Amino acid sequence: MSGSRAARKLAVAVSLLPLLAACGTEVASPSAGGGKDRADSPGQLDAPADASADLKKQYLVENAIAACMKSQGFTYTPVAPEDLAASWATDGADYELTEKHRQKYGFGFYAKVVYADDPQVPGSEAAEKNSTDTVHSDYRDTLTPEQRTAYDKALGGPPDPKTGEKDWSGCQGSAEKQVYGSTTPQQRGDETAAQYQANAQALNGDPKLIALAQSYASCLRKDGIPVTTTRPTEIGEMVKLQANSSVPPSVMGAVNSDGSPMEPMSKSEALPLLTKEIDLAMQDLECGKEFRAAYFPKFLKAPAPSGGGAG
Repeated sequence: MSGSRAARKLAVAVSLLPLLAACGTEVASPSAGGGKDRADSPGQLDAPADASADLKKQYLVENAIAACMKSQGFTYTPVAPEDLAASWATDGADYELTEKHRQKYGFGFYAKVVYADDPQVPGSEAAEKNSTDTVHSDYRDTLTPEQRTAYDKALGGPPDPKTGEKDWSGCQGSAEKQVYGSTTPQQRGDETAAQYQANAQALNGDPKLIALAQSYASCLRKDGIPVTTTRPTEIGEMVKLQANSSVPPSVMGAVNSDGSPMEPMSKSEALPLLTKEIDLAMQDLECGKEFRAAYFPKFLKAPAPSGGGAG
């Protein structure tokens, strides 16, 4: 996963889905002994056998929306939730995979221009075409205006703060209740945020990680790379975020004041910049090798928010 990937991860995504009650579709909720984590109809997803309880719930919600929308005459392609460890594999959690990734793509900023046809590069044209958002929007575009209105209503949306509602509407809201019970998204979010904060404090107070972060920083300084933080939850993304700040807005998908897309950078212009980015990314990776080897096993067991993570 590219370090600039917007989503990043740390929040265990609270899936938002369908009108199961209205659809008459039942969703088996995971219990202490393990819930229904296998798909029982075509077009639905099977959760990995070793998936965590939280991840299995996300699968249940995705399958629920697909079943519900189908019962209302619409198609919804369920999206396989991304496991935390897999999402960080090429961002530092797996050194060999990260090394291979960075040797070709660097941090992934200019690679989206140079390798526009490579779906492995987040933000590239190929990746955008294959994204789940595009899959859903492409299907929605096949509907008539009246059907789109009905589709949007069935799917539902977030609560309007002005109304005082706490739950999502439509299919998304009903599925949440089926899978997560009576707790609201806000309550779950607050609980998750509190846990992540506690995890961050533990990671940033870990003597071994503190010492390794200092060594990491010393190595970067020797290579002439500025160090703005040595906090364990931040130093792993520090160099990447610094590099990100100098990337032209047009590469990052910015638009003009009138909403039109900026003139894109050409491949020939991006290639030398990618070469420099690769050198920087490899310097960062090598300096942080020992730190990441100690950090990620702890981070993946108790994830915490940070300045982009520790990738």
